[in-house]
Amino acid sequence: MDVKLNLLALSTLAMVLGAQEAYKGPVPDKTDIPFIRHANKLVVTDTGEAKDESAKGDTIYTVPGAAATAKTPLTEPSFVIKVDKLNVQQMQLYKMEPRNGQRVLTLPQKVKKNGPRAIRLSLEPLSTGLFKLEVQEPLENGEYCLSPGGSNAVFCFAVY
Repeated sequence: MDVKLNLLALSTLAMVLGAQEAYKGPVPDKTDIPFIRHANKLVVTDTGEAKDESAKGDTIYTVPGAAATAKTPLTEPSFVIKVDKLNVQQMQLYKMEPRNGQRVLTLPQKVKKNGPRAIRLSLEPLSTGLFKLEVQEPLENGEYCLSPGGSNAVFCFAVY
C-alpha cells in the first residue's frame, strides 16, 4: 500500500512540475540590476549609492537628483532581475521624498507608528538565476528606491 501511495505522490508531483510553463518574457541584458517589466519591454532602474548620515537619532539616506529617469505608470510594478551576486531575497523598497534637488529617506532608530516602512514585496524564481520581484501593495505617485538589506546600493524609479 505504501508503494502505491509513494507512486501516486511522485506522479502527482511530476504532473504539477510538468504543468509549470517556462518563462517566456523579456530577459535583462545586465546582471544584478532590477528592470521594471512593462508587458514585453524592460525599463532599467537608475542605479546608484545612497549616502547615509546620522542626525538626532535618525539615519538619513540621500540619493542625488530630484527624480529618477526610470518611470512607470504601474502602481504595483514587477521587476525582472538576472542575478549574479545580488541577494534578491534581501531587497527592500522605500518611498523617497524629493528635497533640495535630491531624494531623501529618514529612518528613525526607534520604529514609529506612522514612520517610514519597507513596502511589501514578493519574490518568485522564473528560471535559474532569473527572478520576478513584485510590489504587493499599491504605490502612490512618487519616487522609490529598491535596496538590498545591509547595503547602500539603490535601484530607483518613479511612479507617475
